[in-house]
Amino acid sequence: MPVAKQPVPELKAGALTILAIETSCDESAVAIIRQTGTTPAEILCSLVSSQIQLHRSYGGVVPEVASRNHSLILRSLVEQALDQADLQTCDIDAFVATKGPGLSSSLLVGHSMAKALAAASGRNFLSVNHMEGHLLSPFLSDQSTSWKSPGITVPPHLALIVSGGHTMLVHAKQAGNYHLIGRTVDDAAGEAFDKVARMLGLPYPGGPEIEKQAQTGNPEAFQFPRSMPGNLNFSFSGLKTAVRYALPKISNLTTRIPDICASFQKAVTDVLVSKSLRAAEEYGCNMITLSGGVSCNEALRSTLRDKCMSEGLRFLTCPPGLSTDNAAMIAFAALLKFRSGAAGSMSEDIDPNFSLCQQDSTL
Repeated sequence: MPVAKQPVPELKAGALTILAIETSCDESAVAIIRQTGTTPAEILCSLVSSQIQLHRSYGGVVPEVASRNHSLILRSLVEQALDQADLQTCDIDAFVATKGPGLSSSLLVGHSMAKALAAASGRNFLSVNHMEGHLLSPFLSDQSTSWKSPGITVPPHLALIVSGGHTMLVHAKQAGNYHLIGRTVDDAAGEAFDKVARMLGLPYPGGPEIEKQAQTGNPEAFQFPRSMPGNLNFSFSGLKTAVRYALPKISNLTTRIPDICASFQKAVTDVLVSKSLRAAEEYGCNMITLSGGVSCNEALRSTLRDKCMSEGLRFLTCPPGLSTDNAAMIAFAALLKFRSGAAGSMSEDIDPNFSLCQQDSTL
């Protein structure tokens, strides 16, 4: 395979148009963004093809099904994105894709497609960490000058990333400089939502279903445990088990599902919010960001927003369309890397366990 031309210094200063592909799990996503100089990045197109219906009957993501569907739809999705943006491949300055973490079979499809496009068009290619895309997504949706200063694209902040596979607290000192200060030791928050939903006979994915049921429930009906109060790590396995043990003891279970969902949701929210606030205080952060698929949960958003306001902290998140897996966040992460002078390589390969940041030795 011919080696594509790598980023040159001129790429940092002029207009930059990036096409990104995201296939880390079961969503096929393609996006195109453009930025000129110091103006805000503009999302020219962002497409996501969901596989929820394909995996719903299995109660979770089946890797073989996910990768096969990526292969079937990705080419047409790229063509559709270029058409919507009124561009051709020769108008793209760089092609990027998710390197990891994620399902290896899914990652390989998107990574290979982006690399092939870069090679065929003689353009730049760069791999991006999926979790970095999530971490930076609030800054893509809010590129106001209120948090900017000369030479600073992303200010120091405390990032809470909550998804189906990850729950982490990250001290972000600047773009590309991340320090992991808290992580899940078992089930991630989104995973716990899915498992509890399955116990209750609710459809996959469980997060939106539990949130829907919780709207009419009493969050104080059941006193489920709040895990690991002494540090910044997360554990939701015990909470999930507590729900399991409670179910056989509940009479008229069907009528109590809203109360169970509301109480479970509040337990998860309490833990996420309290640890985020404590981490912000310990690390001297005056801004907290919220990202990842579970950040779509309005109870979590509103609770963390209100707590930040009461503590005098700035709160930043992004709309649901940029919270779940999408390629716009991958393109934005790549944009910041290119602007800082990063150079990609056609020799890069996927890494299903790709680490986002340095980890605290106490974790």
